[in-house]
Formats: sequence, structure tokens, C-alpha cells
Amino acid sequence: MNQPIYIIDGARTPFLKARNAPGPFAASDMATAAGSALLARQRFAPDQLDEVILGCASPSPDEVNIGRVVALRMGCGIKVQGWTVMRNCASGMQALDSAIANIQLGRSQLVLAGGVDALSRAPLLYSDPMVRWFAGWMGARTVGQKLAMVKRFRPGYLAPVIGIMKGLTDPIAGQLMGQTAENLAFEYGITRADMDAYAVESHRRVAAAQDAGHFADEIVPLVGTDGAVFAADDGLRRDASAAGLAKLKPFFDKKYGRVTPGNSSQITDGATWLVLAGEAAVERFGLEPIGRIVDSQWAGLEPERMGLGPVHAVTPILQRHRLGLNDLDQWEINEAFAAQVIACLRAWQDDDYCRTRLGLPGALGRIDPARVNIDGGAVALGHPVGASGARIVLHLLQSLRRTGGRRGIAAICIGGGLGGAMMVEAL
Repeated sequence: MNQPIYIIDGARTPFLKARNAPGPFAASDMATAAGSALLARQRFAPDQLDEVILGCASPSPDEVNIGRVVALRMGCGIKVQGWTVMRNCASGMQALDSAIANIQLGRSQLVLAGGVDALSRAPLLYSDPMVRWFAGWMGARTVGQKLAMVKRFRPGYLAPVIGIMKGLTDPIAGQLMGQTAENLAFEYGITRADMDAYAVESHRRVAAAQDAGHFADEIVPLVGTDGAVFAADDGLRRDASAAGLAKLKPFFDKKYGRVTPGNSSQITDGATWLVLAGEAAVERFGLEPIGRIVDSQWAGLEPERMGLGPVHAVTPILQRHRLGLNDLDQWEINEAFAAQVIACLRAWQDDDYCRTRLGLPGALGRIDPARVNIDGGAVALGHPVGASGARIVLHLLQSLRRTGGRRGIAAICIGGGLGGAMMVEAL
């Protein structure tokens, strides 16, 4: 990057687990609450931002350009651009990268960027036969035509199409995201016990982090219309155990599978924001950066092996900066599935994969597990698709500052066969 990209501050909502019904907050409600609280503690006014960029993978029909909706609701004024980006699971990270690009080009100097999704509010849709029947009904003009349409109706037409299942199915591979994790489990010999043990450790680490207050600096509580306060991530299972997880049945491949709801990320609602600035904005407003984004990278691979996206995105960053895996003080690898993270760690240890797919002379090595997701991850926290890419960047930086670390990488796999990564440096 030809000029520094500073992180000034960041905040997020609690991540709230979907519970088979629409959650208490719309996506714009969560983004507005977290963003308003974040902007209220800054040295500049909301209308002094150059732009607001919000990643969202599943906006509701009444919040299509949700970035603009939220910018106006936060009081940024009509002149501040508000726009929305979508790169599936990395939509929040894409918002950050879009901000970086505009700062680098001189188009902006002060940007609020992040991500949001309210997956509990993903719609139920009508089937195609039902839509066609509706079209016929609306076109019927006479009583006879209406009666003929009534005779054609079948109760099965009313079976809903679950929107989130459609959204989590890759149209090229024809597989749900969980099935792509099954593919990697088979390829890398990842057992059910491996996955469940990883999931238990994620819950243990999140519990320890909550008890130690490690999320306190980044979470803005939400208050419902009934006065209910949501102050913490609520997907954590403090009683998670290998024995308990072993009782769950595979979800994506019911006959031969190993991936269960217990070793997968949770369907969740949440929002995350970061304030990014160039040098001119830092000087103009007297800002005090907490870190900077040093590098970013995107990569593509087979959709049915999308979980290895972090491997392909991270490796070029390491090569550019002449770093080894353990030269980074910490890692945040989004836990879409326990199997997916384990597969990434094993791919870097695989001579053949590193030579044939990454162009390396041999295996890159083994990351010290104590440096990866030290406060747990999405298996326990949840994965509001649009927000997760921004959350891992924010938490990585906060964690580096807390522990005295200097450099880290946040990486995420992306539905469709993509990977994204960002290297940050604490200040």
C-alpha cells in the first residue's frame, strides 16, 4: 500500500443466535446502534465522514442499499455517500477493502466501513409453482376463469422455500456450504472427534474471553423495543463437551457425514464497524490510530473446496512480506466450520498441496495453535455472514493490543470458492 491505512476505532453489536423465528432487530437497527455509538465517541462529526460502506449478504427488501439507509439513520447527512457491498461471507472485509482502495486513490480520507446481517430474518419464499398459480389467478378476469384456477390449486404449492438454505447453496457446485466442509473432511482425513474437539475448544475460549472481559471494548449493547438489553454474544454453550456434541447427527450428509450443527458456525444476527483513515484525516482531526491495515489479498479456488480460501489468500501476503506462519503474533481464521479451519491448517503442512496449488517449494509449516483464534471463533460466537469479515479484523487488532503483539492476519473462507485475508499491525 502506497500510504498508511489507519484503524482509528471499532465497535460491534453482540452476536445474537437465530432461534427459529425473526430476531428482535432488523439489520439496519443493529448497524445503526453500533455505528451511532462508535461515532459518538469520535473527534469528528458524522457528517465529516467521506463515505459509509457496509457489507451485507442478505439485505431485506426494504433495506436494499442498506449502507445508505444506515448512514442516514446515523445522522451522517445527505452529502455523505452510503453504499453496500456483497462478497458472501467476506462482505464486511470487502467493505474494509473498498475503503482502503478509495483512501489509496485519494477519493476519501475518513471512512466508516463494516458489515451486518440479520440471518434470523432471511425470508421464506413461495415456490415457483405457487408464483405461477398466483400469476394465473391475477390474470383471470371472469368467474369461470377464477373457478378454473381454484381447481388447479394444489396444497403442495404452499410449501415454503427457505431463503437461507438457497443462499447457502452454491449454484455452481450444487452443494450447501456444509457439504463443502464434508469434502474437506474427507480429503484431509478429519474425523468427527477432531471436529467436535475443535468446537469444544472454541466454546471454552469464548467463555474464558467473556469472563476476562476481552470483548467488552468492542461490544455495544442493544436495547429492544420492550426494554430488553442484549449485552453479550449469546451463542456460547458453556456446557459444550465432546460427549454432548457426539450425540448430534450429521446435517449435510446424513448417511456418511461428520459435520453437525455443533461443529459448525451458528446462524446469527450482528453488525461490526471500523473507522478507517488516511494520514490527512489523522492530522486534520487529531486522531489517535490503534492500528493499521498493512496488506490485503483475495483469492479464488474451486467452489466445492471453498473452505481452503484462507490458505490461498494468506500465502501471497506472507510471500510479499517474507514471513513464515509463526512470524505472526496472532491469527483470526473465521470458523465457518471446524472442519474447514482444520483443513486450512493441514493444507499448509501438506508438501504436495503447497507445491502444486500454492507454487511453493514445499510445505509452509504448522501454525502454533495457541496463536489461532485465541478468544474462540464463530463456532461459539456465530457467523452473521455480512459482519464476520469485519469482526475478525477488529478483534484481531484488539487482541494484539491487549497481549502486546504486533502483527496478525485475519482470514476468511467465502462461499463460491473465494478467500480473503488482511494483515494488521497494532499501534
